[in-house]
Amino acid sequence: MKIIQVLSDPRFFIVTLVSIAGVTLLVPAEQTLGSNLSLIILHGAWVWSGLIYFGLASLIALLAILSRQPRLHLVSGSLAKTALVFWLTYLPMSLLVMQMNWGGLFFDEPRWKIPFTFAVVGLLMQSGLALINRRILTAAFNLVFGVSLWISLTGSQTILHPESPISQSQSGSIPMFFGLLLTLSLLFGIQVTLWWMNRAGKPELTSQ
Repeated sequence: MKIIQVLSDPRFFIVTLVSIAGVTLLVPAEQTLGSNLSLIILHGAWVWSGLIYFGLASLIALLAILSRQPRLHLVSGSLAKTALVFWLTYLPMSLLVMQMNWGGLFFDEPRWKIPFTFAVVGLLMQSGLALINRRILTAAFNLVFGVSLWISLTGSQTILHPESPISQSQSGSIPMFFGLLLTLSLLFGIQVTLWWMNRAGKPELTSQ
């Protein structure tokens, strides 16, 4: 399909990243947070993109297990790797946000401890699954991992981290910029997923 070819084009990949950077720079300063607001909004869009892709990977993994369709296994595995890319790059961003807004690093914050733990587990898991190379096992682990992450985060308490800073904002521009950055981040995720799929090749050649 033509749209997939366009999304897979490295030039469009660069356009998406430049657009994300440009929108982030356009975020207006806020009275309390100042220019730090732009990084906070990008940080929020990035982590939500990771969560969405982990959720999609789990859903497609379930469908792949039930249907035994090789294509679905390929899509689920690629989505999980894309989600991990978001997750691993979100963590350094989170440290920077902590330092800029709290004046230091607070590693006991549940919204840091839980994502960090899942990042380490996810990286080790994907590395192991790549070595084992069994579709049904990969789908099962991706399903359990995504569900566990969502349950852990939605049930966690916060200490310094605000519950929902974007939705609680009184400024109409903040949700707008967040929505725009989330959309661009998800688009970037689609491009990364297509890259993983192209790199994996035909699903028929992978192990059962």
